[in-house]
Amino acid sequence: MNVVIEWDAFVQVFVAAIIGASLVVAFYALGLRLLVRAGRSPVVTPAAFTDAITVISDKEARRAAKASAKAAKKSPLTAGQKRLSLTGAYAAFGVCTLAVLGGLYLIVIH
Repeated sequence: MNVVIEWDAFVQVFVAAIIGASLVVAFYALGLRLLVRAGRSPVVTPAAFTDAITVISDKEARRAAKASAKAAKKSPLTAGQKRLSLTGAYAAFGVCTLAVLGGLYLIVIH
């Protein structure tokens, strides 16, 4: 039995995976940045994890939410600029979703 590795196919899959992962991460980061710019910074409530992970307390979560709301009120952007940033954030998250769904399509269907 002779095993032959198709290096061209391996390199194509590797490059596609690197580019796809980089684009998903870049668009997700852009979406978060635009979401914060629009004054809607995501505040994550504490979750119960194992002792190996540090979890913020309820007091710290309330303080972060209050600081986020205060920063949103101080924004120098107009309402139109905030709306445009929010639209851009949703578009960036949409690109991430399409990229993931496209990858799943290639894996499962194709």
